[in-house]
Amino acid sequence: MKGLVIKNTGSWYTVLTDDGQLVESKIKGNFRLKGIRSTNPVAVGDRVQLVLNPEGTAFISEIEDRRNYIIRKSINLSKQSHIIAANVDLALLVVTVNYPQTSTTFIDRFLASAEAYCVPVVLVFNKTDLLNEEERRYQKMLVTLYETIGYDCRQISAETGDGVEDLRPLLEGKITLLSGNSGVGKSTLINHLVPGACLRTAEISDAHNTGQHTTTFSEMISLSETSGISGESGYLIDTPGIKGFGTFDMEPEEITSYFKEIFRFAKDCRFSNCTHTHEPGCAVLQALEDHYIAQSRYQSYLSMLNDKDDSKYREAY
Repeated sequence: MKGLVIKNTGSWYTVLTDDGQLVESKIKGNFRLKGIRSTNPVAVGDRVQLVLNPEGTAFISEIEDRRNYIIRKSINLSKQSHIIAANVDLALLVVTVNYPQTSTTFIDRFLASAEAYCVPVVLVFNKTDLLNEEERRYQKMLVTLYETIGYDCRQISAETGDGVEDLRPLLEGKITLLSGNSGVGKSTLINHLVPGACLRTAEISDAHNTGQHTTTFSEMISLSETSGISGESGYLIDTPGIKGFGTFDMEPEEITSYFKEIFRFAKDCRFSNCTHTHEPGCAVLQALEDHYIAQSRYQSYLSMLNDKDDSKYREAY
C-alpha cells in the first residue's frame, strides 16, 4: 500500500493512502534514510510504502525517491540533519522586520538551501500593519534587495488580511511549505487562507521580542474549501517555527552557486577555485566594493563557509 505523509508528530506519521484512507504509521527502529543522517528519516510530503498491521496501524517500509526537500542542520546534533518537508512545489518564507525581527542571515541561509534543492521561494513580509515609518523604509529596502536578486516578495498583514488574497493564486494546485521564525504569523496566515484550520496563535514575548512556538508538529493542510483532504486546490505544509538555520551537507566550493548574484560575478574571477575572500582578481570582491553585491548577502555567504567548523554554528543564524 502506498500513500502520502501528511502529518508528523515525532513518533507517529499520518499517511493518506492512495485509496483515501488515513493510516497512523510508525517506522521501525532500524529504519535509516539512505545517504542522509537525519533526526527524522520520514518527513511530511514523503511518498511512502506501508505494511498494514492487524490493529489498523502500519509500518512505513520504504520511502519513494524525493524530487526535492528542505533540510537544515539539527541544532542539538550537529552531525545530523532535520528535513523540514519533502516534495514541495513552493516555499513561502514568512519574515518580519519587527515583532520579532527576522535576520537577513536567516533569510539568506534558507534561500541558499532552497536553491541547493531546487525549491522556488516567495518571501512574504508579514505584519506590515505594525511597522513605523523607519521600519517601513527598512522593509522597502529589503524588498528591493531581494527582488533585484530575483526573488518574488510580497508585503502583507495576516492579522488584517491586507495582501493575503494575492497569495492564493501562487498556491493553487501546489504543495507549499510555510516556514519562518517563531512568531512571524504563519498560523495566522493559514487561518486566513484556510478558515477551517483554526490553528492556535500566540503573542510574541514582550521582554525579548521573540516568538513562541504554537505549532509543535508538521502537518499538511488542504486548501480545498470542502471538508476532508482532497488536495485538488493544493496543500499548505505548516511547520514549527525555526530559531536557527544551519546549512547541512554543503561543500564550500558549492555555496557560491546558491547565491544568485554572487554566482553571476564569480564567473569572472581570475582563479577557478576562488573562495571570494582574499584572492587577487576576485570579481566578487570587486562587485562588493562597487555595491553590486549587498554587504548583508556577502556576510551570509561567509557565515555559510564557516559551517564546516561545527563550533561556528549558532542558533542566531
